[in-house]
Amino acid sequence: MLDRRPEGSKSLTVVSTGLANVGSVVNMYRRLGLEAVVSDDPEEIIVADRLVLPGVGSFDHGMGALVERGLDAAIKCAAESGIPLLGICLGMQMLFDASEEGSASGLGLISGTVRRLPVMSEHGPVRVPHMGWSAVDSKGDHPLLDNLPIDSRFYFVHSYAAVPDNKDCVIGTSVYGASFVSAVADRAVMGVQFHPEKSHRYGKALLANFAGGI
Repeated sequence: MLDRRPEGSKSLTVVSTGLANVGSVVNMYRRLGLEAVVSDDPEEIIVADRLVLPGVGSFDHGMGALVERGLDAAIKCAAESGIPLLGICLGMQMLFDASEEGSASGLGLISGTVRRLPVMSEHGPVRVPHMGWSAVDSKGDHPLLDNLPIDSRFYFVHSYAAVPDNKDCVIGTSVYGASFVSAVADRAVMGVQFHPEKSHRYGKALLANFAGGI
């Protein structure tokens, strides 16, 4: 069931910022029988059917790459018009207003701030960054996490996590020393802190969900 081709899927555009291996996302969609187009053209992004915004690295560097190419305005225009958008890792963090990691403004598509993971827990010190596999506890019933097995685990590499102002937009949490937000959704704007493109069949299933009618 996890490998089925999504029904009713539409064309996908992966936003290229030069700060992520977009090829991994494209290859995962090819395994689903879907063609994902890579673009850094604001005019193409504004008219896309669906957008995937991957990213790795620091918040200010990521936002700087978007602004330099005029992609920040294009992404906001697309999202505000209702085009489904999925942010991955740094791409999720950039959906928010700001980050403790830097001074740049985020895209502001979801209200909240990105904060550093705590280095202490009730069980003692925690090594940051969080690197490795962790479960995602689904909150509510959102189609992005639909039909994922209870034991689904995803691959994380991050030192910061989002703290949304509106807790209703939290659709998934994970634990690394303490609980943190690992998946969000506000209308057609979605984000995951983990890397679905590196998370084998579970990540494949999530990317299929995004392509299949959300």
